[in-house]
Amino acid sequence: MTTQVTTPHVATLVPDNRREMFLPALFGVRHLIVAENTVYTFMDRLSPKDYGGGFWNFYECDGTPLFMAPQSTSRFRIESEITQFRGEVSAEAAGIIATLFTFSHLSFRFESDLLVEGYHRLHAWCDCHPEASEIFQAID
Repeated sequence: MTTQVTTPHVATLVPDNRREMFLPALFGVRHLIVAENTVYTFMDRLSPKDYGGGFWNFYECDGTPLFMAPQSTSRFRIESEITQFRGEVSAEAAGIIATLFTFSHLSFRFESDLLVEGYHRLHAWCDCHPEASEIFQAID
């Protein structure tokens, strides 16, 4: 009998030389500008006391785009009218939450398989994230 060990998929930082291709691959060229601005707007609404703009990192898994997150070592308090969740999460988890909200919001505004697939891919990937419980509570 053999035991198969599966390793969780790990999100890796997109290198600088591929950053310009990340957002078009994540949201599609057609929705690129509105999607990027929507992520920032959601982050501002989700964490108005802790988020004040700044540089964002882009993350992928096995070469497939996943999410964007503020480049920060600080934690973010999520406490806004969007969700009943009140808690503190890492910058990575906060970015995941803002990206999931963006995919969901824009998929109702625009007919785009890329937005729907991006949401489902990221949502499924979050199952193995150390802050999965907080992420799922925040988007519920």
